Amino acid sequence: MTHPPIDALPAREHLLLGRTATVLDVVIPVYNEETDLEPCVRRLHHHLSATFPYGFRITIADNASTDRTPEVSARLDDAIEEVTAVRLERKGRGRALRTVWSHSEAPVLAYMDVDLSTDLNALLPLVAPLISGHSDLAIGSRLARSSRVVRGPKREFISRAYNLILRSSLAARFSDAQCGFKAIRKDVADRLLPMVEDSGWFFDTELLVLAERAGLRIHEVPVDWVDDPNSTVRIVRTAAEDLKGVWRVGRALATGALPLDRLSRPFGTDPRDRELSGVPGGLARQLVGFCVVGALSTLFYLGLYSLFRLGVGAQAANGLALLVSALANTAANRRLTFGVRGRARAVRHQAQGLVVFGIGLALTSGSLAALNAAAGGAGTGGSGADGSGAGVSHGAELAVLVAANLAATVLRFLLFRAWVFPAGREDGPDDGTSARPASGDGHPLSHPLSHPDRGPAYAPRSTR
Repeated sequence: MTHPPIDALPAREHLLLGRTATVLDVVIPVYNEETDLEPCVRRLHHHLSATFPYGFRITIADNASTDRTPEVSARLDDAIEEVTAVRLERKGRGRALRTVWSHSEAPVLAYMDVDLSTDLNALLPLVAPLISGHSDLAIGSRLARSSRVVRGPKREFISRAYNLILRSSLAARFSDAQCGFKAIRKDVADRLLPMVEDSGWFFDTELLVLAERAGLRIHEVPVDWVDDPNSTVRIVRTAAEDLKGVWRVGRALATGALPLDRLSRPFGTDPRDRELSGVPGGLARQLVGFCVVGALSTLFYLGLYSLFRLGVGAQAANGLALLVSALANTAANRRLTFGVRGRARAVRHQAQGLVVFGIGLALTSGSLAALNAAAGGAGTGGSGADGSGAGVSHGAELAVLVAANLAATVLRFLLFRAWVFPAGREDGPDDGTSARPASGDGHPLSHPLSHPDRGPAYAPRSTR
């Protein structure tokens, strides 16, 4: 049986708060926190009661604790009306959040670490853009300019290094992936959670990367944050798992394996969102993507040229390096710059890319020939047996090739945009099926209830 495709998200609107008594559900994932749990929950409850103008609930998600945490959770559940205790028999912060958020009926979902390292005054600014309909997700950032953070140099270095990895490998634009202070709209969570595979610490990062790639709006709030010296997080193990997650998500995004179109939103009523005649759509984004791909391709090309140059002459090394890098450049631009997914017309695009490659080859080969001629006739027809030009230094060759590639890059972008990947042409399969993964049987994301963590492990202690 094939499930029908899921429609895209509707345009953002202000939440109709009168339809639900509970507007905000704050989840606190805990594991063996018998000492800190009660004072932190009571502090959070007092803050919300005094400052949050709508109904709220605090959900304690116990991740298979082995100490007295379940007893403390049960006592808080009985003593405070707005507190609910949930017991899960398997560990994992991501698993706890997915389970509770999936079953919650509150239109705004949030979570924070039990140590309350983040100043709670940032909570209302965190959820306000979600209530108003301005944003889809919101995160606290310890790396914003106006944030005030107290923590050791080791954690500061790890945090900044991790976010640098995300920016360089997954092109992430959010500033802080791991701050335990986030919120999401329920309608967005229902679409996004089935796509998130991780059930541990990488859950946050995967959630944000997929949301950002789908074009959802992520609001960032500068926070005041004080490090908990008694944190039980295993830094080395967590970092290793995160790097594995980065590789997995990057590979899925590069191959188009994720149906991110399920998360797309139409533009609102702002006149600036409307299409304007004579104004190319997406030009700025395509330019940025093309420049990034081009810079990486140039480095790749120079590395290949230097490698091939060890065994063959300059012209042969240039041709081989340019051919391999051209194939990689066309594939990368096809997927990342112009957003073409699937295998439909992939061979045709590569053939057109090879035509563009021929132009680049003519420019670079001509530049090498001119350089050798200027060096005194020791060029392609000179004394070198391989036509390499014995009187020309390797550094001079690289400098000329860089200049020639820059000139070819401008022409390559124009040809890609106007000829290879023109706007407005559908590049789906000729049989009419979508090039993106279908939401049917055979795809792990075919139905939200198919996730292995949406099972009987969810056991709320009480229902109010």
